[in-house]
Amino acid sequence: MISVQNLVKHYRVHSRRPGLLSAIRSVVRRRYTVVPAVDGISFEIGEGERVGFLGPNGAGKTTTLKMLAGLLHPTSGSVTVGGRIPFRRERDFLRSIMLVTGQKQQLLWDLPPAETFELNRAVYEIPADEYRRTLAELVELLELGDLLHKPTRQLSLGERMKCELAAALLHRPKVLFLDEPTIGLDVTMQAAVRRFIRTYNERHGATVLLTSHYMDDVAALCPRVIVIDQGRLIYDGSLEELVRKVRPDKRVTLRLGAPVPALDVARFGAQVVFRAETQVQLQVGASGLRDLLAWAVERLPVVDLVVEDPPLEEVLSELFARAERR
Repeated sequence: MISVQNLVKHYRVHSRRPGLLSAIRSVVRRRYTVVPAVDGISFEIGEGERVGFLGPNGAGKTTTLKMLAGLLHPTSGSVTVGGRIPFRRERDFLRSIMLVTGQKQQLLWDLPPAETFELNRAVYEIPADEYRRTLAELVELLELGDLLHKPTRQLSLGERMKCELAAALLHRPKVLFLDEPTIGLDVTMQAAVRRFIRTYNERHGATVLLTSHYMDDVAALCPRVIVIDQGRLIYDGSLEELVRKVRPDKRVTLRLGAPVPALDVARFGAQVVFRAETQVQLQVGASGLRDLLAWAVERLPVVDLVVEDPPLEEVLSELFARAERR
């Protein structure tokens, strides 16, 4: 569904020294610096996949999404989405994709979302029967209720985001580019948006490419991740394999029935990450995990025990650090 080969996007940025004299000189002779936003990345995404597109700020994620959506022309390389070249902006291509960003909105501020929905129906020339069926499905999945008829300015951020998703999906796009769709939302609304994205993907087989700085979004939705840093691809594979490859250690959280003295866990290759009166979190390698758990259950007043992978934020930080050292 999405094919990217050696994709490059460079910008020519005007640069000058501060001061009046430099400003006057720049009128006659400008100096430019070439800034590589995306620097030769390649990947393939199949129909119906849900893929996380990750990287630090300035890594080139949004620039790549804009090239995939046809908003930017690449400097070099090739990209196709659904067999079509995005920057040609062909009618069938535009009807098959949607770019949703958490920072911008298409809803008309002083009008209820229903008015925007009607406008989108006309723009995409959606037949009336199909529009009613799709809208009813989206209202049910997103639990929009009477939000459709309230002025957009009276809706909360989370309510607006749900209506934005509905407006974006009325024409049932085959490819969804989601750029920080849960930014600024509370925990409950984030979970609701994630459930909706997963359900839409499963019902309609839509391909989803998601960028987010909320790792819970990625963990809940994306079996596969593509990671870029400074415009270059540094990982493409399963999320599970990334964690195992970069941080194979485990986090063990112990909730205790009574306070205990200092724990001697170094013999298991473990270290204390966090300690409170009746709770301890340990970090341990795979080789020492079994012995540590057996010792903890036998020697400590354990009330509850949880074994987890390290936080995804730490995994990515370690991956970026390794990339910089190369």
